[in-house]
Amino acid sequence: MDTPSANAPSLAGAPRRIAHRLFAIGENRVELLALEIQEERRHLLRLVVLSLAISALGLLVGILLAAVVVVLLWTVAPVFALLGMAALYAAAALYLWQRLSRSEQDWKSLSATSDQIRKDSACLETALS
Repeated sequence: MDTPSANAPSLAGAPRRIAHRLFAIGENRVELLALEIQEERRHLLRLVVLSLAISALGLLVGILLAAVVVVLLWTVAPVFALLGMAALYAAAALYLWQRLSRSEQDWKSLSATSDQIRKDSACLETALS
């Protein structure tokens, strides 16, 4: 009769090995999620800082340009100069708002984690079938 070798895994330890592997997979997924959250936080902070800088500089440029236009056109039609500048600013604000809303719709948070969970689910489904 053949005796089982000491190196061969026993059937009794299979649930423990499966549980250990599931725990390791879960631990990897949590690490991936934590890493992606950290990357998202850095990305968001960078966007906020850049947006604030752009807004501040754009505001200064807008004020100076508006002052120049109003001073140049003050003798001709001061009210129309102010209304024209207001219309220009309103159009620019509407354009930026549309870009912001389009950007929000296209953004997909935690995409790598979602993809990996989908792959794990498909692999588990095929393994159990």
